[in-house]
Amino acid sequence: MGFKVGQKVVYPNHGIGTIEQIEQKQIGAVALPFYTLRLAATNSLVLVPVSNANEVGLRRPITSSECDVLFKSLSSDFATPPNDWKDRFKDFSDKMRTGNIFEVAEVLKHLSYLSQIKPLSFREQRMFERSRYLVVSELAAVCRQPECNIEPRVDDALTQACSRHDQRPNGRARAAVAGAH
Repeated sequence: MGFKVGQKVVYPNHGIGTIEQIEQKQIGAVALPFYTLRLAATNSLVLVPVSNANEVGLRRPITSSECDVLFKSLSSDFATPPNDWKDRFKDFSDKMRTGNIFEVAEVLKHLSYLSQIKPLSFREQRMFERSRYLVVSELAAVCRQPECNIEPRVDDALTQACSRHDQRPNGRARAAVAGAH
């Protein structure tokens, strides 16, 4: 899938960016095309080889119709995350690396839930903030609304998901996770 200059794209773990140009760079004896991508979060430039765009997970943002699906996903119940924080962190890291916003939303949901039970470790807190930023910024860009309008909607959806999770028949989910750190 090719991108055009001026097109918005999502760079995994960094969020929304804009293709500023497609330029040839000399690598050894070979001239290769690169996307020059301006990241919205940091205003920094990233060069992504056109031939590697798929492998690094460069993708189009979700569609406006997928925004509703993402909000529904954020508010739905979820499986209890692994008790062992190392297993949980590896699982969450793998999901974050996919660049798939629905996988990132799952991480956000789990970490939001865990943060209500106990303080998150430094690494989990950073991942929570990163996943929240990625979800909010993509929704804001696609819905063409400021992030401050999207944040309360995301928070409401997360509150619903945590509430649904607590109301599960097994009721022991919170106690089981609270005991593990």
